[in-house]
Amino acid sequence: MKKVFTALLLLGATFTQAQTTGKISSPVDYVNPLMGSMSKPSLSNGNTYPAVALPWGMNFWTPQTGKMGDGWTYTYDADKIRGFKQTHQPSPWMNDYGQFAIMPVTGKLRFDQDERASWFSHKAEKSTPYYYSVYLADADVTTEITPTERAAQFRFTFPKTDSAYVVIDALDKGSYVKIIPSERKIIGYTKKFARGPLPENFKNYFVIYFDKDFKLSKTWSKKDLKDGLEIESDHVGAVVGFNTKKGEQVVARIASSFISFEQADISLKRELANDNFDATKAKAKAIWNKTLSRINVEGGTIDQTRTFYSTLYRTVFFPNKLYEIDANNKIVHWSPYNGKVLPGYMFAGTGFWDTFRALYPFLNLVYPSINKEMQEGLINDYKEGGWLPEWSSPSYANIMVGNNSASVVSDAYIKGLRGYDIETLWEALKKGANNTGPMAAVGRDGVKFYNELGYVPFDAGIHENAAKTLEYAYDDFAIYNLGRALGKPESEIGIYAKRSMNYKNLFDPASGLMRGKNKDGSFQSPFSPFKWGGAFTEGNSWHYTWSVFHDVAGLANLMGGKDKFVMKLDSVFSLPPVFDESAYGGVIHEIREMQIANMGQYAHGNQPIQHMIYLYNYGGAPWKTQYWVRETMDRMYAATPDGYCGDEDNGQTSAWYVFSSMGFYPVTPAVNEYVLGAPLFKKVTVTLENGKTLVINAPKNSDENRYVNALKVNGKPYSKLWLNHTELQKGAVLDFDMTATPNKKRGTNEADFPYSFSTEKTHK
Repeated sequence: MKKVFTALLLLGATFTQAQTTGKISSPVDYVNPLMGSMSKPSLSNGNTYPAVALPWGMNFWTPQTGKMGDGWTYTYDADKIRGFKQTHQPSPWMNDYGQFAIMPVTGKLRFDQDERASWFSHKAEKSTPYYYSVYLADADVTTEITPTERAAQFRFTFPKTDSAYVVIDALDKGSYVKIIPSERKIIGYTKKFARGPLPENFKNYFVIYFDKDFKLSKTWSKKDLKDGLEIESDHVGAVVGFNTKKGEQVVARIASSFISFEQADISLKRELANDNFDATKAKAKAIWNKTLSRINVEGGTIDQTRTFYSTLYRTVFFPNKLYEIDANNKIVHWSPYNGKVLPGYMFAGTGFWDTFRALYPFLNLVYPSINKEMQEGLINDYKEGGWLPEWSSPSYANIMVGNNSASVVSDAYIKGLRGYDIETLWEALKKGANNTGPMAAVGRDGVKFYNELGYVPFDAGIHENAAKTLEYAYDDFAIYNLGRALGKPESEIGIYAKRSMNYKNLFDPASGLMRGKNKDGSFQSPFSPFKWGGAFTEGNSWHYTWSVFHDVAGLANLMGGKDKFVMKLDSVFSLPPVFDESAYGGVIHEIREMQIANMGQYAHGNQPIQHMIYLYNYGGAPWKTQYWVRETMDRMYAATPDGYCGDEDNGQTSAWYVFSSMGFYPVTPAVNEYVLGAPLFKKVTVTLENGKTLVINAPKNSDENRYVNALKVNGKPYSKLWLNHTELQKGAVLDFDMTATPNKKRGTNEADFPYSFSTEKTHK
């Protein structure tokens, strides 16, 4: 027996090695959708839920452990499931819209969410991107789900019973259901949404077809069961019942539409066709493998490989499609701005404050065609709503700061996307940059002060003023750089170049950090660089000081030159994780996540500082970037329920990991460059949309060999600390020579430093 066991261990080791050193044929098998799901309001390990969906699909499905309407849809430490929810939720903080749920029960007819809830165990749960299965112990029913973009199939395996039921919950805030027994069909709609305003005609229409006749058909309203087949009220649902044999499977085919019942039927018939459950599942798996296999990683550990593909999975969800395909195969959408059904693309569910940093640059590198659709969607946002969104959920959401649509639009065009109406987007950017919008988070809050004083003042009653100033300055640079790419005259775009230097107005020479400034030009006082909030957004001065994405050289000069700049960067890690939470009146989860990470003031769990590690390249100390990038990947990420170190945030925190694993990062979106770090794997192959390949070789890579001794690009020695996007798109081979000892000579020549606006002549 011992010999057999040993042989099995060896076989397992060989299999693992083959999986991680050769080409991966089924990358979706490495994804853990439960990564980040062990979260709560006071401490986020990702704040994710297991999304059963297709990449950028209109509808996702997820088991619901929380109360209906609770943003914490699924939490790993829960032990009961209340239903299986169609969701469009980008994060628990944004909550959901257009959601409804389905749930099997047996025995006593129970439709209330608490009464129908069933115990479950992760031991009897299988979670993949394309398929979810769980055993509901109280009902003795196994539920399976497999998705398309706008539809899904459910398969319920029932016990022998004359009391098998499926409950439909259309939720509160206005809902409707109708049972049509002759067609084994239920239709309904939900009007529930968390973020507004939305047009009055907002509805998510759903259609459900079963493959078995109904023995029982009832509707319900709140706590009351009804005999009628049709009902409309604040909170309604439906119940259909069956007699089942042991192991009998009942299949439900579901689709939805923001346009009409008819459109939901069109999507169902198109996307599910005559496929059975297993055929839909196989197609969904193939789509996931095609999408994820655009990047093949080799030579990492099994844990690194799982983490890589689990984070890649998260980068291809948001923003998700809000558009549909009508009976004539035309692209159409219901507009969350004016309530009309209009032609063209529409997306929703992302906050640019998070995703401009790495998620959109990642799409421009690996999946540019979907971002072209997203850019067309932004054009429709502007035409229908009058402004570009900064947070769409699904229309304008009044949350977060900045005017970072400027970065999203500019980066796409500068990285080579074409074939859409960039002139309309140009007009949209200028409007957003020079006007206050209908709410603080659209357009520019405090723009009059910003344009007149060169900053948003601390004492003008405008929240998070220093953060807004710094982000507006970068956004102005993004507009200027796009204007140059479009050939706009200096008379039109020069003002944006001038304003992009406004970051200097908040630099405090006494502390060497960014600091709020009053209308009279004095710095706000008292000042603590450890104070979260106030002048800043979900961070403190140690986090936001580095938000000069476009002119790091200029920031370094303000700090006294590159040596002092590097020392200042070092301080982020060497300082204790102390904090002042007084502006919030309590410790917000982002503070707690920094405190417990044991990385000083470095708060990777939130976006403002995520690029900061790469700034050592601008000070001639790239080996420190290489060290801290690896530390962060190793310590802050894992394909486990607690696998993130803060909110995952719509693909941004995941995109940081994916980029960093490849060995470079887009510190300055809207510039055609990436800043070098060091790769995580021995080999990475990126298959670009144009058919070219980007191959990243690091054969000596290991836990110890995390430093770059030398780099060759296309076989030639390469001393620069940045890579050109256009050159990578032509296909390239990067050969990294990795070592355990830092090479402190490589990267010290300022001519090799990455792009900064004030020194851009060196990159022309």
